[in-house]
Amino acid sequence: MAFFKSLHPRQFFTVLHRIDQQSQVSVEPVRPSQRVFFTLFFVGLCLLLVNYAKFNGAFFWFYELFQSGDSLSLQRAFMYLRRDPFYELYLHAWWGFIHVLGFFILPALFIRCYLKERLNQHGLQWGAVHRHLKWYLVLVAPILCGVVVVSFRDDFASHYPFYRNAGRSWLDFLLWESIYIGQFVVLEFFFRGFMLNALRPAMGAQGILVMCLPYLMLHFSKPWIEATGALFFGLFLGILALHSRSIWGGVGVHVSIALAMDVAA
Repeated sequence: MAFFKSLHPRQFFTVLHRIDQQSQVSVEPVRPSQRVFFTLFFVGLCLLLVNYAKFNGAFFWFYELFQSGDSLSLQRAFMYLRRDPFYELYLHAWWGFIHVLGFFILPALFIRCYLKERLNQHGLQWGAVHRHLKWYLVLVAPILCGVVVVSFRDDFASHYPFYRNAGRSWLDFLLWESIYIGQFVVLEFFFRGFMLNALRPAMGAQGILVMCLPYLMLHFSKPWIEATGALFFGLFLGILALHSRSIWGGVGVHVSIALAMDVAA
């Protein structure tokens, strides 16, 4: 009965009010207005970097940049690269590296150098995840059931995993999953760790909605139902991340779904 009472819509605003109360702390050495302005501006720069540098064209540009010699030597280098059995995995590794750069390395430098805070203050600690496990299960359980249902469709196996050679060997599978899971870790850190905790002292619970907007926009290329779900998914994960002071519950949700989809395919 207590569980169903906690689902009452009134509890949602009670939780937000509690977050606001917990956010009333000193934001020195950065003033609130400066903290919000520079955080959001920096978030925009990171999103621009990831959005445009993650594609293969940027990989080829960097590959060409670090290759010496004439155009004929460059053509040979590209030819050997494309013949490599792990060529496709290299492209995925570039995609993963750009996510790590834009969603973790640069934000970590911003936290340490500008906000003068520790990374643990931005969700990297375990926190109180264990106290909110039931809510993470509520989020992940229906999605996993949906994965089982759609896994019987022919188009599902042709879409997942994104790395087409993941089933070629255990090495391929493990390398691919390392890249894929790593991307989810830094994604959670960027949105539910860095962004939420950087905005929280100045904006309180309103920072959750601000975080949800760019997170939603990442899903605009997906089917409308998935993009709509991302809005609510991001909202609830944001609340849980602030309550638990940790990103690891959200990481667990994303990784569970991703692994289930790849294995089911």
